[in-house]
Amino acid sequence: MKEDVKSRTYSIPCQEVVRCVEFSPLQWSCQLLAIGTATKVSVVSCRFQEEDAEVDGLVHTPVRDVQMDRGVACLAWSPKTSLNTLPKVLCFAAGCDDYNVRVFTSDLKERDEIQEFQGHTDFINAVTFDPGEGNHVASTGDDLTCRVWDSVGQSQAVFKLTEPGMAVHWHSDEPLKLMVGQKDGLIRFFSLDNHQPIMSLSCGVSPLMDCDWSRHNSLLVGAVAGTDWIVFDTSVSSMPLEQRQAHTEGARCFRWSRCHESLLATLGRPQRQVKVFNTRHQQLHVSATLPVAYSLSWHCTLPILAVGGDQRVHLWVVESS
Repeated sequence: MKEDVKSRTYSIPCQEVVRCVEFSPLQWSCQLLAIGTATKVSVVSCRFQEEDAEVDGLVHTPVRDVQMDRGVACLAWSPKTSLNTLPKVLCFAAGCDDYNVRVFTSDLKERDEIQEFQGHTDFINAVTFDPGEGNHVASTGDDLTCRVWDSVGQSQAVFKLTEPGMAVHWHSDEPLKLMVGQKDGLIRFFSLDNHQPIMSLSCGVSPLMDCDWSRHNSLLVGAVAGTDWIVFDTSVSSMPLEQRQAHTEGARCFRWSRCHESLLATLGRPQRQVKVFNTRHQQLHVSATLPVAYSLSWHCTLPILAVGGDQRVHLWVVESS
């Protein structure tokens, strides 16, 4: 593995290839990392030396292994999750290979529950909870739909797409607004109020494989399409604010840093490249090649990036200067 000398790395061993990873985006549960494989979701609690001087590097503690009937393609944390209050709540959603969404809820004592949300007819590429109360789940996939479910799996809305949906995100400040990235390079915004499209952005290239809303500025949308990463300011123009080549043979994943407004991470080809860019300058903070790499997720409060690998999760501590 080639690695940028300015970054430090940790790893968490796993028994299988890691297909997706997701740090909790919530400050009250930011230590939790969900790891999805072909058979289960493992939840671990992470403590880093960057936040605790008594920790040597990384200490990761198993919290719960959840067996799944099918392989896990994507993950999302519910804002209901909290281990700091009583009763404790662990809740996440998983998009699985049988085209169903599974929502797992546990009090880490006696109650473990898996609800199965049925409706998709093809592979699910992304899933997300509403950022408010976590009472709704949205998912999108290859069946040309974005679906919204309530907490018991009842369909609340079905948005028809013109291409496979590759990403879905809820607006952090406007709970009635959803963003869906289509594979043809179109980023579409839908209203949950009247179930109508609001606006769209065009990357001008395809395939679009991922998009994300900035945590620091909800007017900023980023995506990877073709070989490039692309950033839009939705208040200014439908034209890209910035566009740079990320991977010469195609980009697959895009994630804004949750704790630093100018950092973004991408995953792409050739081979399995992981890169961290800074929108303020041309410096690459991380440029590494892995034999196996799936999914990206940033820690909520630390400049730490997780990437799924072959029987391990790779983690980079990114220097943002």
